[in-house]
Formats: sequence, C-alpha cells, structure tokens
Amino acid sequence: ELTRSELTELLRRMTQEGWIDRLPGYGWEFLPMLTSMKMYQDSYHFRLVIEPAAILEPTFELDRPALEASRDAQQRLVDGEIWKVSNAELFDLNSHHHEVIIGCSRNSYYVDALQRIDRTRRLIEYRQTLQREQGIIRCREHVQIANLLLDGDNARASSLLSRHLATVSVEKTAHAP
Repeated sequence: ELTRSELTELLRRMTQEGWIDRLPGYGWEFLPMLTSMKMYQDSYHFRLVIEPAAILEPTFELDRPALEASRDAQQRLVDGEIWKVSNAELFDLNSHHHEVIIGCSRNSYYVDALQRIDRTRRLIEYRQTLQREQGIIRCREHVQIANLLLDGDNARASSLLSRHLATVSVEKTAHAP
C-alpha cells in the first residue's frame, strides 16, 4: 500500500515523464505512449526527418558551451564510462546530446517534438537489450557530429546525423514483428 506522499511522488514522476496529465478538477489522464514496436520505428522515422533538418535551419545558432559540454560527456562514455553508467543514465546522456543539437535550431516545435518522443520512448528503451559495444560506436558518432558542428560544417553534420539515426533505428528495431 502506498502512502499519500509516495503516491504524490509517483504521480509527479509520471507527469514529468509525460505518461499522464492532471485533468481539470480531479483525476488523471494517461497520455499516448510508444506501446508497440511499430510506434517505436515510427518515432525513429520522424526523428530522421526533423533532426538533420534542424541543423540546416537558417535560424540554427550554435550553443558552443552546451555542445562542448555534451560532446565531452559523450567522449567520456567512449573512453570507458559507458561501462559504469546505468541504462537510464546512458539514455539521458544520449537524449540530452540530441536535444542540445536540435535546440540550436531555435525552433521550439523541433525541440518540443524531440522531447515528447524521448519521453514516450523511454519505456521501450529501458526494456531494450543494450549492447555497450554498439553504444561506444554511437557515442563516437555523437562526438564526430558535435565536432563538425563546432567547426561550422553543418551540412556534413546533418548528413552524419541522418546516417547515425538510420543505423540506430535498424539496430534497435531489428527484431520488430
């Protein structure tokens, strides 16, 4: 049995994760989630459209300190920290990296869409078998994408991000029905 404070904390966390919303007055509503592998695949296809495009937006303005910090966190993962972090921490670090990049587009619709997808795919990601060896490769790609952006080569960064997302999509949905 849950105490009132435990229930409040649980509801707060579920709201924060984007699983539920408070209804006007009393009650809660469950929000749409990625409940099938097809929806999970669709989320990657959508990301393939918006993330590389965001880099090419005329409003794209590099947040150098944020991108450097995120790149450095990814490099630490490549250098061995990937073996020490939990799946949840790895998901958060990788999601944050993509959010930093899309945030540079200065387009709130891109940012909101990616954040919503990240919240909804979190449940499936936690259940996926995580191959850390592949994770190192993907984190190395994150570093390469960041370096291209820091060098001002947005076209190549967009292209590499597109290949990165396509590869990750195949890796994570290979056993889909």
